[in-house]
Amino acid sequence: MSATEQSREEEREKSGEPRRRFFADLTPLRTSADYRRLWFGNTVSWVGQGMTSLAISLQVYDLTRSPFAVGLVGVFSLVPLIVFGLYGGAVADTVDRRRLGLASASGSAVLSAALAASAFAGFERVWFLYAVVALQSVCTALNAPARSSMIPRLLPAEQLRAAQALNSMTMTLGTLAGPALGGVLVGFGGYQTAYSIDAVAFFAALYAMWRLPAMLPERAEGRGRASVLDGLRFLATRPNLRMTFFSDFCAMILAHPRALFPAVAALWYDGDARVTGLLVAAPALGALLGGVISGWQSRIRHHGQAILISVGCWGTAIAAFGLTRNLWLGLLLLALAGYSDTVSMIFRGTMLQVAAPDEMRGRLQGVFIVVVAGGPRLGDFLAGSVADLTSPAVAITGGGLACVVAVTLLGLYARDFRRYDAADPTP
Repeated sequence: MSATEQSREEEREKSGEPRRRFFADLTPLRTSADYRRLWFGNTVSWVGQGMTSLAISLQVYDLTRSPFAVGLVGVFSLVPLIVFGLYGGAVADTVDRRRLGLASASGSAVLSAALAASAFAGFERVWFLYAVVALQSVCTALNAPARSSMIPRLLPAEQLRAAQALNSMTMTLGTLAGPALGGVLVGFGGYQTAYSIDAVAFFAALYAMWRLPAMLPERAEGRGRASVLDGLRFLATRPNLRMTFFSDFCAMILAHPRALFPAVAALWYDGDARVTGLLVAAPALGALLGGVISGWQSRIRHHGQAILISVGCWGTAIAAFGLTRNLWLGLLLLALAGYSDTVSMIFRGTMLQVAAPDEMRGRLQGVFIVVVAGGPRLGDFLAGSVADLTSPAVAITGGGLACVVAVTLLGLYARDFRRYDAADPTP
């Protein structure tokens, strides 16, 4: 870079003008050692949790030979996450978030160690695996709001969108790489190997939390204990923040075809479990790409408008997927849907962190967890019900079109949300 170009770059940074980027903006990792450690530790632990999730499902099937018993693993994971998600957010707005993060991550590490010890000892009880899954979800429900609400204290506001993109890559890597690695480790080293590596991986998250400064919530003097109801009342009076959840409901409830992938693989593509695996992987790969190619988003100021457009793109891609019978075109459309979902998630997460006051961030992140965990499950139920009454094609295409119509109506109704300006965030 010439001296003139370097001078222009420095002037652009000082003036706040966003650099023209194509790939993910790594500025948060370069400028904040605390965030860098937190991101790395979170990435390692997410991959480890993905390994353990698959290993537990495989072990339950080995012990029971029952697909229903394997399905109960998801129930024991989801219910505590939804029940304790709101409570974890309220706790995060009351105590030192660093200590809460340390305690909950320590709990997860101990549970992974217990799984490893039981595998080494040959203690094979399905009820024990269910109990560990449920307790791990409780730890996650306490840890996630604390960790997310700490990030705005570690980074300036202009770097939070980039941090959201990096965090989306972490979640997608855990979803993709974790189960794949878990399957390999179980195949070559048994369940004890997968569980042991997950327990060790938690030390990265624990070290990152330990190095952070105290993170007491900023709240008015004399304020009592944080209340879940206060958080919901606050959200009810903040239309822009509320719209971030409504827009996500349009995508995840109306147009979420994941439950139909096994039927689609068999009926449309005359395929087996391998084709189902491709259908499941395609949106995840698109989501990962959404985080990797996210540099252009730094030039977007109207985040509400970007959310509405990206949710509309999700619905359009899903509707088109329901019309095609070409496997590769279908995979491309699902990848496009996954990319659009990540774009929406990045802007929604950024709005929650920037526009919400610090004393409410934990509770809003708790609501976010409940929406993210519960929305797709409701979508699976709706898609399955409509497909049973009609056909998978009607359920998928109709759901995609319903998503587009619903998000369009939301956009027409919520004019302030469309005009939301990141330079002047209004909750």
